[in-house]
Amino acid sequence: MERQPMKIRDVQSYPVWVGHRNQLVVKVDTDEGIYGLGEAGLSGRELAVDGMVKHFREFLIGKDPMDAGALWQEMYRGAYFEGGRTFTAAISAIDIALYDIKGKALGVPVYQLLGGKHRDRVPCFATASAPMGPQLVENVQEFVRRGWNTIRIGAGTPDSGLDGRLFEPRESVGFAAEWVSKVRAAVGLTPALGVEYHHRLSVAEAASFCQRLAPGTIDFLEEPIRDESPEAYEALRKMTGVPFAIGEEFASKWQFLPYIERGLTNFARVDICNVGGFTEAMKVAGWAEAHYIDLMPHNPLGPICTAASIHLAAAVPNFAWLEVWVSLEGSDRHGDDELFPLRPRLEGTMFPVPTAPGLGVEFNAELAIKQPFKFWEAPHLHRRDGSYTNW
Repeated sequence: MERQPMKIRDVQSYPVWVGHRNQLVVKVDTDEGIYGLGEAGLSGRELAVDGMVKHFREFLIGKDPMDAGALWQEMYRGAYFEGGRTFTAAISAIDIALYDIKGKALGVPVYQLLGGKHRDRVPCFATASAPMGPQLVENVQEFVRRGWNTIRIGAGTPDSGLDGRLFEPRESVGFAAEWVSKVRAAVGLTPALGVEYHHRLSVAEAASFCQRLAPGTIDFLEEPIRDESPEAYEALRKMTGVPFAIGEEFASKWQFLPYIERGLTNFARVDICNVGGFTEAMKVAGWAEAHYIDLMPHNPLGPICTAASIHLAAAVPNFAWLEVWVSLEGSDRHGDDELFPLRPRLEGTMFPVPTAPGLGVEFNAELAIKQPFKFWEAPHLHRRDGSYTNW
């Protein structure tokens, strides 16, 4: 007798506070009792994505969860106004959950569905969160002493006093260049150093920052300007030879297209919870490999994003480092042991590639329901003249 296909029974989303901000967890249930977990990556707009998930739920119920690729196409192409970050954040979470279901149903880790693993451990980079100044130098040195060989530095600005939302891009340029240069002098040439500017600069400001650094000071500059204009990045590319790490805001393979094809990024900051889940991330990975570009996944969210990124990292040959948030004091803002009783655990500076079926994450949905949603808004930065600038 022919086996009947599994069917999606329900799709539920849980906007829940974890650590220092909200996470939007999506759970897809099936009629065989197997469920999958996913996470959406549009931080600060979880309720918008929750609404999109509810729209998708209406036609996903009754579908075969094993058809992840076809369901991706139906979700994306099933509306006249396709695309956009809210749209693909919801698709990403559902797609990740479908792969979790498929892995559990077949009794294999998700990376086996993607072609098998290339590595047993996933190397990560840490972020030095100390403010620019002597404390930053000490912070990076301590990370190096603890075995980290890739460290990212958040670009700072001179002391703004009591106004924590004041950011003057032009003042930041020379200040950050001075202290990043001191960090490099303190740790030597071996560790890889990157600077994250969180798209806060103009083309001229970003060029000025790079030109103030001696060659070889940093190994990558992350998101120096906004990503809407590839032409702006082309102009910046002509002004500096510093490698760029771009893509954490991209919501599709099409947004990656000019950055890969025109050589505008040297590290692909793919975010599996925004770009469209495993279905899209693997396409971006193959495309990047053809252009000798390594993945450097964006991972600012929770255990599900981390687990999905680990499986992606295991399954591709062109991989550099996975973002992970670690503090020198041992705090963890990515997870919660009550909400996520099973989740990835960092060992030293790497994540071991999991062997459990599916993603290898468990989620306490009952506890999540009891916790009220908290509104969180990213800082609205301003300049001295009162005008708003990028966070």
